[in-house]
Amino acid sequence: MTLPIARIFPSKRVRLSCAALLVSAAAAALYTSACSRTKEAPAPGITAAPIATASTQASSVASAVSPSANASAATAPSGAASPKGPPADLNVLLISIDSLRADMPWSGYPRPIAPRLTELEARSVSFTHAYSASSYTSMSLGGLLGGKLPGELKRDGFFFGTYAKECVLFPELLHDAGVRTVAGQAHGYFKNAGMDQGFDRWEIVPNITFKNTTDENITSPQLEAIAEKLLSDAKTSGGDARFFAWFHFLDPHDQYLAHEGVGPYGKTLRDRYDAEVTFTDTYVGKLIDFVSAQPWGARTAIVITSDHGEAFGDHKMFGHGFELFDNLVRVPLFFVIPGAAPRHIDQPRSALDLAPTMLALFGLPPRDAYRGTSLVPELYGAKPEPRDVALDLPATSDNDRRRALVSGSKKIVAGHDDGYLVMYDLATDPDEKTPIVKGDEHAEMAARYRAFVKTVTDVPPYACKETTCLNGAYLKKDGGP
Repeated sequence: MTLPIARIFPSKRVRLSCAALLVSAAAAALYTSACSRTKEAPAPGITAAPIATASTQASSVASAVSPSANASAATAPSGAASPKGPPADLNVLLISIDSLRADMPWSGYPRPIAPRLTELEARSVSFTHAYSASSYTSMSLGGLLGGKLPGELKRDGFFFGTYAKECVLFPELLHDAGVRTVAGQAHGYFKNAGMDQGFDRWEIVPNITFKNTTDENITSPQLEAIAEKLLSDAKTSGGDARFFAWFHFLDPHDQYLAHEGVGPYGKTLRDRYDAEVTFTDTYVGKLIDFVSAQPWGARTAIVITSDHGEAFGDHKMFGHGFELFDNLVRVPLFFVIPGAAPRHIDQPRSALDLAPTMLALFGLPPRDAYRGTSLVPELYGAKPEPRDVALDLPATSDNDRRRALVSGSKKIVAGHDDGYLVMYDLATDPDEKTPIVKGDEHAEMAARYRAFVKTVTDVPPYACKETTCLNGAYLKKDGGP
C-alpha cells in the first residue's frame, strides 16, 4: 500500500532559505553561554550485528548506529602494493563543499561539471553510498565534527545552531595529541557556531555581506588563498607536528550566481548550480595543486565530502533542510591517501564515520562516545561489511524532527516524534516517490528502527526550549520572515 507523501508527513513548516534565516544566527548568539567542560558519558549501545529478520531486530543493530562499534587504527592487509595502514607522519586535509550532491560526473552525471574533482576521485577510495549526518549545514557538520547524531550533542536549539563547549569535537582530540589544527570558512554562521573548538587557527573569509533573503557572496578564491596561507603556516610554525586542516567551500550554495568564463549551461536551477560547482571545482583544484607541490604533499591525505545535497523541485522542495530524502543527504565521500589503492566501496557509510576515522589516521585510540566506525581498514583493503546508517534532523526553531535509518537498499523515515514510519526501497525507487507504510519488509525495518532508537540519547536544547520558539514564533518575534 502506498500513500501520497503529503498525507504521510503533513508539513508544519514553511520552507525558508538558509540565507533568509541569518537573523536567527544573530539572535541565537544572544543565548550562547560559556560553559565549563565536562566529560561526555558514552551513549548506551547494543550489540552490533547484521539484522535479517524482525525477530532478531530488538537485540542487534549494525555497527554504524552503535557508539561502541569503533574500529582501531589497525587494518587488514590489502595486497603487496598497500601498507597495513597509514604512514606514521600522515597529514590530513578535509575539503567539504557545501550542497554538493551525490550525482556528480564520477557517479554518472552526464555533464562534466567538475573535472578536477573527477580526476581526484579516479585515484581515490570512493564511498559511493555515503550519507551526511543531516540535511543542512548546522546539523550535518555538527554531527561530523562531534562524532554523534546532532540531536545527541549539546546545542542551543536554533536553526543556525550553536554547539556548547561540552561537546568534544574530534579536532580537539587531535589538538590535545599535538596535531596542528587549522580551518577556513566562507560563511558568517561559523563565527558563532561553536565548531571552532580545538583549532589553532580558524579564519573566515573577510568582508562577507549579509541579506535577509539571499546570500550573494562569492568566496572560493578568497578561501583558497586562506587555505594556502594556513597550510603553509601549519608547517612553518608547527615544526615537525603533523596537521589536520579543514576548509569548507560554500559557492554551490543558493544563490546560484554566474561566473565569468564558466558555462553558462542554461537557465534552470540545476544549470546554474552546475556552473557554481564548476567554479568551485577550479579553486579546489588549485588548492590540490598547491598541496601536491609541497614537500609534505606526498604524505598528506585528501578527503572530499559535502555537508548535504540539494533539491531542485524534487518532492516539491528547493534548496535543502527540513527533510531526509536521499537527494538532500546522499553526498560524495572519497579519500586520496598514501598507500591506499583506488577502489569503490558500495556499502552505505556515514559522515559519522569520519570522527573515528580521523582519530585512527593519526594513530589515536577510538572514543567510545562516538558513533560510527573507522573507515581506515576499508581504505587499506579490508572487506566492507554491511552497516546501518542513521540520519538525524532534530527539532529546531524552524523545523519538526525527522530521523531515518538506511539498511542496505531499504530506508525508513520517522516523522512527528516517530508517529509515522515510512519506508522506501532505494533499489527500485531511488527517487523515493513510492512510500511503503505496511507489509513484512516495513515491519522488519520498523523493528530495526526501534532497536536503533534505544541506542540514542537525546540532548534537549539549552536555549530554544519554549513552545513559542519551537513552533517558529521565534522568527516572528525577532523580526525574521
